[in-house]
Amino acid sequence: MISYIDDHKDEYGVEPICRELPIAPSTYYAAKARPESKRSIADAVTAENISRVHRENYSVYGARKVYAALNREGHKVARCTVERLMRRTGLHGVRRAKGPRTTVPGPLSERPADLVRRQFSAPAPNCLWVADITYVRTFSGWVYAAFVLDVFSRRVVGWQLSTTMHTALALDALEMGLWTRRRAGKDLSQLVHHSDRGVQYRAIRYTERLADAEAVASVGAKGDSPLTG
Repeated sequence: MISYIDDHKDEYGVEPICRELPIAPSTYYAAKARPESKRSIADAVTAENISRVHRENYSVYGARKVYAALNREGHKVARCTVERLMRRTGLHGVRRAKGPRTTVPGPLSERPADLVRRQFSAPAPNCLWVADITYVRTFSGWVYAAFVLDVFSRRVVGWQLSTTMHTALALDALEMGLWTRRRAGKDLSQLVHHSDRGVQYRAIRYTERLADAEAVASVGAKGDSPLTG
């Protein structure tokens, strides 16, 4: 109430405001005459340091990083105090945007079995490839990256980037893998291709290309991310 009266007394006057609020003018004047508490003084100094650290770090620091920065500078302050003062002053760190959904499940019918069961190992090159799609945030928006990885060597044999998650994104990565290995004269007759349940990998064009390459398709369980297995 004291701060509200301070903000509006020049326009309306102290007594008229006090008549509308449950506070006596004498209470207001007594509060103004009372010496500022040690905590208020310390809070004012700390709040200024918090604002400075936040500003110097491009306004991306949250309470945890501001707290660490202040203590590195020798300002011994509790983290709860930093959190309280940042809430009071409206400061906050950069908020991470939720990433896009990269796996939209394909139809249940005719879905291949999971031949891998999270046993991501292979006896030789070109026995097991795993494919997945991830994303990267850029200044111009989200960019999607499709990868095909040889489990034996942990080498990315095919990849592609796109601003959309159409089947062509995953298919281009697969084509790169098939082309590079065949160009090198590698045998792909024992190849198992493992992916998640995304519609890109269950699309007709993709499954037909696997069939043309005589690769056996394997589809993981829900929540199974092949490239992080």
